[in-house]
Amino acid sequence: MKEKIVSKATDMFLKLGFKSVTMDDIAGEMCISKKTIYKYFCNKEKLIEEGTEVIHQNIHKLMDEVISKNYNAIEENFEMRKMFKEMFQSFDHSPAYQLKKHYPDIYEKMMTNEMEDCRQMFSQNIVKGIEQGLYRPNVDIVSATQFYYTLVFSINENTVLERDAYELEGKALEYHTRAIATEKGIIELEKNLLNITK
Repeated sequence: MKEKIVSKATDMFLKLGFKSVTMDDIAGEMCISKKTIYKYFCNKEKLIEEGTEVIHQNIHKLMDEVISKNYNAIEENFEMRKMFKEMFQSFDHSPAYQLKKHYPDIYEKMMTNEMEDCRQMFSQNIVKGIEQGLYRPNVDIVSATQFYYTLVFSINENTVLERDAYELEGKALEYHTRAIATEKGIIELEKNLLNITK
């Protein structure tokens, strides 16, 4: 029952907003009593905390799937972007923005985990791209990684609408790639940008 509550609540939080969904709403949607929810969660914050952990795990499972398909480094970044679009396209408001605004402590905890994971993933992508001749061999991997994830996280936490965040993330990805790509990498980038506009 606990997993079902987390799953339903998380779905509602993402679609309707972390702030606006109440424990009554969740109980009503699940046709259970509020008392049943409180049996597992002492308050809404605990429920949101567990929900964000589930989102975190789901995102990383999907990211691992993309990586396992062995795209080249530039394609991999575009496939990640596509995966995020599919995951969040039904939401009007950016979940990260909402969480930061209404539940800053939970947001901070989640971001600490996310930033470390993303730093690792972005670094691996740059190493892969250098090996494939798509990124310049003299790229400062630490700085390039930091610039990119700072851009991406800043967009997500400061942009209200999900579609605006998605558009800006696309520009950040192009900016990041152009900054570190070889001529071969630029050709690959242009090919991927063209696929988006089709």
